[in-house]
Amino acid sequence: MRPPKFWTNDSVLGRALDPIGRLYGAISSWRTSNGTYVQAPVPVISVGNLTVGGAGKTPVVRDLRPRLTDLGFCRPAVVLRGYGGRLKGPVKVDTLTHRALDVGDEALLHARDGMTWVAAKRIDGAYQATEAGAKAIVLDDAHQHNSLAKDLSLVVIDGETGFGNHRIVPAGPLRESIRSGLARADAIIIMGNDRTDIAQRLPADIPILHATLAPSPDAAFLHQRKVVAFAGLGRPEKFFQSLSDVGAHLLATHTFDDHHLYQPADIQSILDEAFALEALPVTTEKDAMRLTPDQRQQVNVLRIGVAWKDTAALDALLKGTLTQSTA
Repeated sequence: MRPPKFWTNDSVLGRALDPIGRLYGAISSWRTSNGTYVQAPVPVISVGNLTVGGAGKTPVVRDLRPRLTDLGFCRPAVVLRGYGGRLKGPVKVDTLTHRALDVGDEALLHARDGMTWVAAKRIDGAYQATEAGAKAIVLDDAHQHNSLAKDLSLVVIDGETGFGNHRIVPAGPLRESIRSGLARADAIIIMGNDRTDIAQRLPADIPILHATLAPSPDAAFLHQRKVVAFAGLGRPEKFFQSLSDVGAHLLATHTFDDHHLYQPADIQSILDEAFALEALPVTTEKDAMRLTPDQRQQVNVLRIGVAWKDTAALDALLKGTLTQSTA
């Protein structure tokens, strides 16, 4: 789904749905505060958020993997639910045999970087990853998961939208109350420009890291090129803006729901349009995971990474947490 517009500001519909949201939030808070947390054999880092939709969690997880290796935690593994996939796991993701329909698009993307497990019960995935040699576990989208103890909980906040109208689903974008979610956070990552002054309203004792999503250097091939872009994300406009930032000329854009499973007709019409306009069809890495191998060969991909304002602060946070957890 794509976040409805009324989630961004106060509205009659948001106020009408607020009682349902408060009930949902109360249930969520009760579950997280009454969970039985099991300690994994290796350090566990959770990357999550408090809202529905894309805040930049997956790029952060991908960025952390090589940093953990540099700190001496060899073969870090990613464990996630595998949203959009049919397999409950625990199963090690294989990019040669699994499809997005099996394990979800994000799992396939992580598996291109290294060991990745899909597991409805994260603790099962963590144990299997440890048995396979992982010295650290990174959880993608697990802030509301309450069965696996976390040595470091990072909460990513989109600086552009913040917490929206500050209401809980379905009245707003929040998965739980802000107070409940921040109480379990060890550090906050504000992704992009802080246009809603989130940093000024966060608890003073929580470290804040600043980062932006930035196109990889190989995106230079899109400079001055005509482009037909498509994306199925929580906020596809961020992807389209990234294309403009690298100098691409957007002739047409097509949006789909987040995690949309593309059908042949979806892609063929875009390929035909790009051909007629003498333009390049371009999508995201995550969207590319939901294409057939043949379609993937016909589409260009814009790779996105994370640019940190202060990498030393991030590395110090990771090193301090991991050293303490293994002491």
